[in-house]
Amino acid sequence: MSNRSLDDSSPDLSELAESWRIHLRAQHKSPQTVRAYLLSVQMFLSSSTELTKGAVIAWLASMADVESATVRLRLAAVKQFAKWLASEDYLDADPILMVRPPKLDAKPVPDLSTDEVTRMLKACAGKDWRAKRDRAIITLLAETGLRAAELLALDITDVDLGSCIALVRRRKGARARRVQFSPSAAAAIDRYRRAVSLPADGPLWLSSTGRLTYTGMRHTLGARAEAAGVIGFHAHRLRHTAAVRWLAAGGSEGGLMAQAGWQSREMVDRYVSVARETLAGEEFNRLGLDVDWS
Repeated sequence: MSNRSLDDSSPDLSELAESWRIHLRAQHKSPQTVRAYLLSVQMFLSSSTELTKGAVIAWLASMADVESATVRLRLAAVKQFAKWLASEDYLDADPILMVRPPKLDAKPVPDLSTDEVTRMLKACAGKDWRAKRDRAIITLLAETGLRAAELLALDITDVDLGSCIALVRRRKGARARRVQFSPSAAAAIDRYRRAVSLPADGPLWLSSTGRLTYTGMRHTLGARAEAAGVIGFHAHRLRHTAAVRWLAAGGSEGGLMAQAGWQSREMVDRYVSVARETLAGEEFNRLGLDVDWS
């Protein structure tokens, strides 16, 4: 393989990052993915003008105080950039691809209590369409455990309010699945649809400018949480809430995995670890394991 990064006319990686942006768009990567990839590469290039194994390792070491999951994502983006550079004969990507990401922190994400979810729903008590939209979103996330990206990708035709089933077309692994929700959630979605006069097809969740984005959802739900006095809220906590509610009600792990779109039982442990003792206490009471010592 030719290696133009080693000769006297070594290319400007910052300029090549712009060419990589064009390549990513040609591959139909989502705008969010392109922005995330470019941001990570730009962060790396701000610390080094050469893409070498040593430079990548030094860059990772400089992020000692950053969450492991975030570091892994940034490293993955740099590796993708390196692979593209290798395909264009600018460097040998193998040494960079051999850099190991840090181990993921096993930090549990707390679920929301029934009271916290109820307070957030009450914070959506307004009569405008945005209040009805936010109430429907919170209800659906708390019931189904949909990923934020899956929820935002829903189209009107993906949701059958009669059978209370949502068809999740976009998720990890690009495999579709059907997710069940309650008649109460269906009623909330219906109230929102009528308030905003949705057409027969197109995106289900709207903002004032088109399909609701992740940034828009984070902002609006964050405002609802603040109004409800819910501390430390982020949308992913609703996914954890759905998992804990499922198991606390006696649902099977296999059913939860199918509903949440998980392929590994390890994810069940990760999502409910913070609520494990509470679940165990509730299960003890439900099983009636008291002993009559009289």
